[in-house]
Amino acid sequence: MRLPETAAVLAVRRGVREWVAAHGGRGPVVVGLSGGADSLALVAAAVVEAGAVTAVVVDHRLQEGSGAVAERAVEQAMGLGCVGAMVVPVEVGRAGGVEAAARAARYAALESVRDGRPVLLGHTLDDQAETVLLGLARGSGGRSIQGMVAWNAPWGRPLLGVRRAQTVGMCTDLGIEPWDDPHNVDLRYTRVRVRNEVLPLLEDVLGGGVAQALVRTAEQLRADGAVLDVYAAELLRNARSHRASARPDGAMARRPDLDDRSGSGGCDDTDRPTLSIEILATAPPALRRRAVRAWLADEGVSGLMNAHLQAIDELVSNWHGQGGVAVAGGSRDHRLVVTREHGTLAVRAQPRI
Repeated sequence: MRLPETAAVLAVRRGVREWVAAHGGRGPVVVGLSGGADSLALVAAAVVEAGAVTAVVVDHRLQEGSGAVAERAVEQAMGLGCVGAMVVPVEVGRAGGVEAAARAARYAALESVRDGRPVLLGHTLDDQAETVLLGLARGSGGRSIQGMVAWNAPWGRPLLGVRRAQTVGMCTDLGIEPWDDPHNVDLRYTRVRVRNEVLPLLEDVLGGGVAQALVRTAEQLRADGAVLDVYAAELLRNARSHRASARPDGAMARRPDLDDRSGSGGCDDTDRPTLSIEILATAPPALRRRAVRAWLADEGVSGLMNAHLQAIDELVSNWHGQGGVAVAGGSRDHRLVVTREHGTLAVRAQPRI
């Protein structure tokens, strides 16, 4: 399909072309297609700029008629020149709310069919601005307002520099009618209210340019965060490699001032790696928290909240006998708890009560 050279089409194509050049060149890709303007515009541009495109429509089955919407999107994708298109139905749970559950099901479905290919997603500059603003409102630290990245294997986002109005304009220029998801105007969803009420108000009050400014902030924070991550990784290596001195009898020497006598209180998993409290306590708090977050991710801790991280940091920097901090992860029978014991920070599995 030959694309017209309108301003909207050229903007979307440029975004895809630059992403392809920056991330390995042309090759087969999967595009996550909802049938909306953003993903349809991405499909059309990717067919021209990326190579062989397979469109995958995830049917969440949360709305009546979703199957028909998915089949129509498949037809549109094939009409735009995709080498293949398919519908993947999923079951959406309720863990974490409908939005989070649908997102998890969607990504799992795309992962299941990508067959080693990168998956391109239609997130735009406007989506990025909404994400940054939501992260700022949650107050969960710099990492939460760094926004989405253009490449986090296998997920690619070529349109983070493209406005939503441009993807809509491209569909108009191509004579394609995108699907308007009713959820996108449902004010019960926080992101919808941010999109339709909060950001327009900020644009009006502050004189425009708010979305671009939020995106620039995210880019600056990602650059700063990359440097901090390097130093945090070095701190983590040092804290992991630190060991107390061995006594002649083979036991490990202990520092009473660093000793948490609470113990693990659960399963015998003392072979799990621990971190030296002494090393962590001498580090700047920003680096310490980053190092602990990375360590916990390696230990299988998921969904770490800022409140958890602050409580864990208290075990290092302000310990006065408090117990461990329960975190997400573990199994059906055991939960994971971060404890302070024998001058170290440890993750222990404790029976669920």
